Amino acid sequence: MIDPTGTDLLRRVERRSLWLAAVATGAAFAAPGGGAAIAAGVLGGALLSVVSYGAIKRSVTALADRLVASAPQARPGADDGTDVATPAAGRGGSRGLVMFVLRHALLAGMAYVMIARLRLPPVALLGGASVVVLAAAAELLHRPRPH
Repeated sequence: MIDPTGTDLLRRVERRSLWLAAVATGAAFAAPGGGAAIAAGVLGGALLSVVSYGAIKRSVTALADRLVASAPQARPGADDGTDVATPAAGRGGSRGLVMFVLRHALLAGMAYVMIARLRLPPVALLGGASVVVLAAAAELLHRPRPH
């Protein structure tokens, strides 16, 4: 049976991302012209990608929970099918904007430290940052077929 919530899909993508990050880091270390700096760059890029993915996942989950909580609820015992809307939470919009800005500031700070202070190769960072996208593409190509 297919999971309608998509949690199985997300778990597979997360697992595949971790495996791809490990394989890419090892390959970068062992490749001719590679080494510790290139491998650290790939690992750093993968870390940026995983942090970004986690932030997006938490944001979408919070938004979905908020939408479900503010959806109109049917009145118990009402025969006419009318709905009564539940009041929405007050400060969620401004808090969401602040969290959005803080998450991106965190990612920018991490990228700055990796490039400017640790001097990790930007191309290796880009390669590592691609692991979640590659994992999602691999999942699309190898998704299980419904029975």
